[in-house]
Amino acid sequence: MNHTIIITGGAGFIGSHVVRRFVKNYPQYRIINLDKLTYAGNLSNLRDIERELNYEFVKGDIVDVDFLYKIFAKYTPNAIIHLAAESHVDRSIQSPMEFVKTNVIGTVNLLNAAKEFWKDHYSENRFYHVSTDEVYGSLGRTGMFTEETPYDPHSPYSASKASSDHFVRAYHDTYGLNTVISHCSNNYGSHHFPEKLIPLAINNIKNNIAIPIYGKGENVRDWLWVEDHARAIDLIFHKSEAGETYNIGGNNEWTNIALIKLLCRIMDNKLDRYEGSSEKLITYVKDRAGHDLRYAINADKLEKDLGWKPSIDFEQGLKLTVEWYLNNQEWLDTITNGSYLEYYNQQYVDRI
Repeated sequence: MNHTIIITGGAGFIGSHVVRRFVKNYPQYRIINLDKLTYAGNLSNLRDIERELNYEFVKGDIVDVDFLYKIFAKYTPNAIIHLAAESHVDRSIQSPMEFVKTNVIGTVNLLNAAKEFWKDHYSENRFYHVSTDEVYGSLGRTGMFTEETPYDPHSPYSASKASSDHFVRAYHDTYGLNTVISHCSNNYGSHHFPEKLIPLAINNIKNNIAIPIYGKGENVRDWLWVEDHARAIDLIFHKSEAGETYNIGGNNEWTNIALIKLLCRIMDNKLDRYEGSSEKLITYVKDRAGHDLRYAINADKLEKDLGWKPSIDFEQGLKLTVEWYLNNQEWLDTITNGSYLEYYNQQYVDRI
């Protein structure tokens, strides 16, 4: 079956891994990477596939309705995999309206375009919305999020994602759109923007800069290797029933402080430093407002229905991640000095 799939946010961390997987594994599909190229979008993430015949990049903003309708008219997509989102909690606390615009209004714009262009053929076309476990709120010391866990978002980011989830389900229930939603836990791996915990710590350790840890470092997250996440998205996209929801987790809980201490040991070994030297860089800072204590994903439904489970243990995945960052200093340098933004924004304009 031939498909034209628009993947939104495909120049970002998770999105670039999804784009790469679909371009390489499905040469019969035409993959359109639609990305605004905000600070988190980086086309150098996709240099290895940018010349593939079944791949095309389009720069544009999902908040722009006219632009979206031109995209649909030109490419007549059979499916949307929607990853475009503002996702950094700290930024949402500072600028909540940016999260409302992209995560809520942008998602509804995409839904409206799909509703209009797929009219009378909803069952043949798929709208896949990628969400987060943060919409469920915070857990105590025990328990796990399931697909039936009530929503309880605590940050502007998670509230905006919760709202977009509700709209996706509403368009399935009201109009019959063929939608599916997945909720992932914290991702880690290559090409992760260096404001996030793991790449920030790797870069700081390498440069002997303090590693900031919120509060006492007791917050717990379930860590998911990004390539396992992309594989799960592939399965859910192709195999799930319309209207389904799946949780995707690594079954891999770590407190922030335990994670950073493990990372310090790995970095000491990789950089040939004496054991314990990097731990001295750990610095505790004032806790984030509304900081959820613990997230934990129960992904049993995904394993039972589609046979997915994590493929790699955390320490092995973390070592691979460290090696990638240490071997790709140029990629990191272009982000930390900001030159990646100038280059790609000059190279690409809206082409519709």
